[in-house]
Amino acid sequence: MADSVLIVYATRYGSTKEAAEAIAAALKENGLVVDIKPAREAGTVTGYDAIVLGAPLFMFHWHKDALRFLSKHSKALAERHVAVFALGPTHDPYDREEWQASRSQLDKELMKFPWLKPVAIEIFGGKYDPAKLSFPLNLFAGEVPASDIRHLTAVRTWAGSLAGKL
Repeated sequence: MADSVLIVYATRYGSTKEAAEAIAAALKENGLVVDIKPAREAGTVTGYDAIVLGAPLFMFHWHKDALRFLSKHSKALAERHVAVFALGPTHDPYDREEWQASRSQLDKELMKFPWLKPVAIEIFGGKYDPAKLSFPLNLFAGEVPASDIRHLTAVRTWAGSLAGKL
């Protein structure tokens, strides 16, 4: 089991950071030493036994900062336990096809890194707030209402079960 875990996240509007913080809290409750950093600021993975990487899915792609992190640290990550999560669907009520499409999007992105063999991959509901969208994305927002289906309790539960896999 890992002693030290680095949680790396990419976020557009802060929602994934909140999920990463919930994961950090759950891992700490399971006795692990945890650091948490934005992907843009994660300079090295040296000194960590395991990595948890998370980012939102947006416009059919995983956040570019997460993809850059995987590219930059490929050799070191191939030698460590890595878990991956993404925030995907944002519509309530639950739509099975939307969740499957989100998982397919994440799988497609991860296939770009054939050396990566995550010990766990999970999709969580996302958060959507059209008021926070910047130009030109706000032009496409339409009349879709704001939503938040992250269910941080599910995030913490997953992280608790993750502790033994790392």
